[in-house]
Amino acid sequence: MLLPTGNFLRLARAGYILAREGVFTSVDPNLLPPAAAPLVRLANLFAKGKGENAGEALVRALSQIGPSYVKLGQFLATRPDVVGGEIADALTALQDRMAPFGRDKAIEIVEKALGKKIGDVFITFGEPVAAASVAQVHMATALYEGKERKLAVKVLRPGVEGQFARDLRDMYMVARLAERWSSEGRRLRMIEVVDTLARTVKLETDFRLEAAAASEFAENVAKDPDIKVPHVDWDRTAREVLTLEWIDGAPLSDLERVAAEGHDLKALAAHVLQSFLRHAMRDGFFHGDMHQGNLFVDKHGCLVTIDFGIMGRLGTKERRFLAEILYGFITRDYKRVAEVHFEAGYVPAKHSIEEFSQALRAIGEPLHTVNASDISMARLLTLLFEVTALFDMRTRTELVLLQKTMVVAEGVARSLDPKLDIWKTCDPVVRSWIEENLGPKAKIEDAGKTIAELARLATHLPKTLADAERAIERVSRAVDEGVGLSEQALASMADGRRASDARLLLGLTALTILAAWLLG
Repeated sequence: MLLPTGNFLRLARAGYILAREGVFTSVDPNLLPPAAAPLVRLANLFAKGKGENAGEALVRALSQIGPSYVKLGQFLATRPDVVGGEIADALTALQDRMAPFGRDKAIEIVEKALGKKIGDVFITFGEPVAAASVAQVHMATALYEGKERKLAVKVLRPGVEGQFARDLRDMYMVARLAERWSSEGRRLRMIEVVDTLARTVKLETDFRLEAAAASEFAENVAKDPDIKVPHVDWDRTAREVLTLEWIDGAPLSDLERVAAEGHDLKALAAHVLQSFLRHAMRDGFFHGDMHQGNLFVDKHGCLVTIDFGIMGRLGTKERRFLAEILYGFITRDYKRVAEVHFEAGYVPAKHSIEEFSQALRAIGEPLHTVNASDISMARLLTLLFEVTALFDMRTRTELVLLQKTMVVAEGVARSLDPKLDIWKTCDPVVRSWIEENLGPKAKIEDAGKTIAELARLATHLPKTLADAERAIERVSRAVDEGVGLSEQALASMADGRRASDARLLLGLTALTILAAWLLG
């Protein structure tokens, strides 16, 4: 397979930088496919340092290759199933800082995107206050009902979409080669990894989508007293421009300032962790990048989140899974945790619930014999995924992002309160969700929904009976008139009759249950 010259030169440069920084020195060539082993040995001849931490070397290399690869590293930090836990942790240190592209260029982009002169949109529009690979941020002001308010205006970096598209083509080429020549590449589904990265980049380079995520998140947390989201100004937002309420607060990355402003660090630690769990379980929509730089605390002690480019979603089944496994570990009900895995279909039925329960006990019991400050919920989920892999549990992308986000959220909480009791902090949120969604009240609501569905089916019963009667009449008439029926026609009629019988039986069952409920 021949590579186009442009792809080859870019990939050769990237490979050289990776080799020079020593990324491959920790790789054992003897464990690689025969074709790859000589390449790794050759690459290691260029390494500046031998035996260094592979994660730190990868961070240095990606930072030098370019912004697209920095974004790749940030994405892989959320996929420990692909790169391993240690490297994923190291990649969280990647900083997406770049030189700003200037105020004049930003004004040109804003005016083109919004179709208005800058003076007609904002009263003031300042110099960039932060710059990254995708965009830079400016402080601006505008009038709202006669009052001047401060705004944060995020402007897309010029040419960034073309750059990402070019680099993604290179990454796709490498992924295809990996899956073609390596069984490990096929197991890790490298093309799917690049697909997910491409979707992430698309979301991050269309600010209307980020605005929609911020708006949805804001609606979900509107009644939460401990967290808020900046208001989106839709009139000043477009594909290349995102305008949000300006946040006056202390970033959680500056703990000295947070403490100096008199905020309760222990309370903030609990807010961070409980808010994350509440969003994941209650709403099924959580912030997927909850590091210190994206979290502020305002003068009232309320958490404020920014940057909604990476968001996670959980369906009802995944939320129940999360709640029940956490609650099971808290109450030491390992058999129930095992049953939840089987009920969700995550672990194949060929395995034994009892054996799986025993493996879970090996994870959970040590957590109840250490000090509360030494318990790590993120570590629990990491160990859980390692054990479930032994029982053929397939990788669930949404759960991997959940686990990685919990690692980050717990790290932020620990930085605020090193002695935080994770069990005690998580318990009220998890218990509340269990009671509302799996308790007696939830069962009554589920029964009501079931009865309503049965009643709906019962309303179709007359039509089902009429259809069945017409089908019987057609068959009788065909027999009387001596019409020949092929085997295919008979089979088709039999299938139709079975379907009709099934609907009839379902309708009669629904009617019976409904009558019993009404009379009982």
